[in-house]
Amino acid sequence: MLPIFQAIPALKGALSERETAVLVAPPGAGKTTAVPLALLEEAWVGDGKIVMLEPRRLAARAAAARMAQTLGESVGDTVGFRVRLQSKVSNNTRVEVVTEGVFTRMILDDPGLDGVACVIFDEFHERSLDADLGLALARDSQGLLRDDLKILVMSATLDGARVSALLGDAPVVESEGRMFPVETRYLGRDDRQRLEERVGRAVERALAEETGSILVFLPGQGEIRRAESWLAERLRRPDVDLAPLYGALEPAEQDRAVQPAPAGRRKVVLATSIAETSLTIEGVRVVIDAGLSRVPRFDPSSGLTRLETVRVARAAADQRRGRAGRTEPGVCYRLWDEPETRALPAFARPEILEADLSRLALDLARWGAKDAEGLAFLDPPPRAAFGEARSLLNRLQALDANGGLTAHGKALSNMPLAPRLAHMVARAAASGQAHRAAEIAAVLSEQGLGGRGVDLRSRLEGFGRDRTPRARDARALAERWSRQAGKPSGAAPLDDALLLAEAYPERVARARGKPGEYQLASGRGVYLEPTDALARETWLAVGELGGGEARDRILLAAPLDEESLRAAFADRLVAEDRLETSGGGKLRAKRLLRLGKLVIDEKIIEKPDPALIAGALADQVRAYGLSALKLGERGRELLDRVAFLRAHDGEAWPDLSEEALIARLDEWLEPLLAGRSSLAGLDEGTLEAAIKTLIPWDMQGRIEAQAPARFTAPTGSTFAIDYGAEGGPRVEVRVGELYGLAEHPSVANGKVPLTLALLSPAHRPIQITKDLPGFWKGSWREVKVEMKGRYPRHVWPDDPASAAPTTRAKPRGT
Repeated sequence: MLPIFQAIPALKGALSERETAVLVAPPGAGKTTAVPLALLEEAWVGDGKIVMLEPRRLAARAAAARMAQTLGESVGDTVGFRVRLQSKVSNNTRVEVVTEGVFTRMILDDPGLDGVACVIFDEFHERSLDADLGLALARDSQGLLRDDLKILVMSATLDGARVSALLGDAPVVESEGRMFPVETRYLGRDDRQRLEERVGRAVERALAEETGSILVFLPGQGEIRRAESWLAERLRRPDVDLAPLYGALEPAEQDRAVQPAPAGRRKVVLATSIAETSLTIEGVRVVIDAGLSRVPRFDPSSGLTRLETVRVARAAADQRRGRAGRTEPGVCYRLWDEPETRALPAFARPEILEADLSRLALDLARWGAKDAEGLAFLDPPPRAAFGEARSLLNRLQALDANGGLTAHGKALSNMPLAPRLAHMVARAAASGQAHRAAEIAAVLSEQGLGGRGVDLRSRLEGFGRDRTPRARDARALAERWSRQAGKPSGAAPLDDALLLAEAYPERVARARGKPGEYQLASGRGVYLEPTDALARETWLAVGELGGGEARDRILLAAPLDEESLRAAFADRLVAEDRLETSGGGKLRAKRLLRLGKLVIDEKIIEKPDPALIAGALADQVRAYGLSALKLGERGRELLDRVAFLRAHDGEAWPDLSEEALIARLDEWLEPLLAGRSSLAGLDEGTLEAAIKTLIPWDMQGRIEAQAPARFTAPTGSTFAIDYGAEGGPRVEVRVGELYGLAEHPSVANGKVPLTLALLSPAHRPIQITKDLPGFWKGSWREVKVEMKGRYPRHVWPDDPASAAPTTRAKPRGT
């Protein structure tokens, strides 16, 4: 008997008394298939049905099949399922297993969940965005519309107390698991080998050392196919079958991977994280874990979602390991060293913290909520990402000025598509092309549909030729989307590339530089392999990108005609007059036509508006500061003198700091720019005079009196005063020219002593002082002795305060 049956009485008791409960049950307990059927017997279910959410289509179909088998029925009778592209339900269905995205559509269409007695969130620890949203909406419905609705959250690895608090202190029921012992063997990490070779060697070793079938965890479809090819070429075992397992496979192929190997044969299942939970693969007692996972990461700054390969979390690694002990003792080979396990993150980050939130924002707007406040989110959506999502919906005209859904937004919310793709289909409906746009949406949203070619045309042709059940279901889904999109209104038809550009206008790309190099309208650089036929196109509409930090690879695109782009995007093109600096520093004007940061057309403006040129010259100064001007020594001295007076004589003096001057360019500089094409013609005197206009006339006369530009020595020689020097105004002067000076010189009406840098006859530093009389009476004696030894032909008096100043040496012979 499955361990879960021991916990079911407590679970039934909790749900008979309360409307919410949490069930924590480890892998192998049997919760997924036993709990819904057990609850179906409860009186509170009545004639209602139970809806159970699964994170993946494969898990939903497998759970429904196992429960139907338990009842001795076919899927679609008492137990059915509904997933994207496929459903098996009937009027007799009492337990409906759905994917999390399907449930979101259900509750948005019917907030009261009419006829539903209980909603079960299975494998909630995976924390998908749709599961978090579904729980928040179900809890809101329970509080406002359906106080009799039961909500049960089930998980294998979960902080039950935290979820319990979210559900109003719901009772937590725990079940023991049923897992046989699993031995863990660490094979180490050899980065010199490709991943498919490391995995292949591990499979060969496991086949030799152990019995039973093998489940291999790899990050994605590409790695699975490469590992499959490596093993197919080298594995000399006619009794071993290779079985890929990932989301984009046909359902029939997925089912074959899950089924037990025929008698006398062994199976090697090469799977993504799709096989971590909610799924028992018959006959597997060996797991090989590459320790990697592929997760989506949304970058709000670029609007791109990238799939990143990351180290798996410890909780996921434990789940994978547990797959080996579902039905008998097993073995788990890990392709890393044992100490690395401790460095793994404890849990994977919830998708709501990493994902594009545009669909979440649209669904909340349809629910009547402008944000997530007041809704039961275990982790609220990040403010920045949610704000970017709302901005996108505004650009798509899905929201009005008050943040509510527009008519267009309601049309988008009715389609179970990402808002961009729903927008494309709705726009196409206006020209009678909804079906074609829906096919493009199907190719974009269903991985691998129509092939792997970069050219959208080849993908659509492949989709049209495809006669597999998956393609048939996708065509039926596209037909349903097109019917939901609305009726034609006589708008001009758009080709495939323009339809794609409607969904991703910021991904319109123009060729640049080398073949295959492109720039997006967003400004980001992207690339194609130079050998790809599309690499010769000047313009592309890009639908799918992947790949890197600095730039991304184009994975799906269509060639764009420039004239068609201009016509279709006329309301989104921006005309801009731009000025450029020539080699000589002169400005020339261009008139540009832009889509985002892409220039579609440019022309030289022969006679630009002088005001435009003057404004651009002023902008150069704003950008580069006063260094863009030839301010000269006199101009700098003026600024330093006024700054000194402002600091020591009060704020009545104007602020002539660089920041203040740039803020007041319109007062002193812009009048000088009329008719000019560069800043080079502005000389020092002109600029100094312009700056002086900012100083009141009566204060200009006081500058020389209080902050003279030069100091006059007793010899009559004058020396520049540096008012910008550290420590205050400073003068450099040969010491002999100060003989006879008994008082220390000062400025600012005697308030501030000058800093005197005393020099030798050879203009070398002797002393720095702000007390000349003290220097004469003090350290002059030592200085005199040293100087007399070095410069014997110069005068070195005992009492310099009363000696005659001099600029000369003594005549020869004296």
